[in-house]
Amino acid sequence: MSFSLRQKFIQFLQTDLAISDAELDIALRRQDPLMGQLHIVLWQHGLLTLNQLNSVFEWLEDQTSHPLEQSIA
Repeated sequence: MSFSLRQKFIQFLQTDLAISDAELDIALRRQDPLMGQLHIVLWQHGLLTLNQLNSVFEWLEDQTSHPLEQSIA
């Protein structure tokens, strides 16, 4: 995930899913770059519900399926 996409993703987590700075900090400290992505770590630690995780997958799919539109915006 590129730096700008990661920043957008974190903003999405905070604004749309109400993930706090403290919760993100926990997930970021526990994230293994080789094993798990941030949203999976959040879910594993009970910081995302299944519905929220579904929203994350939809958001990620939307971001990756329209890369040209995202870079223009």
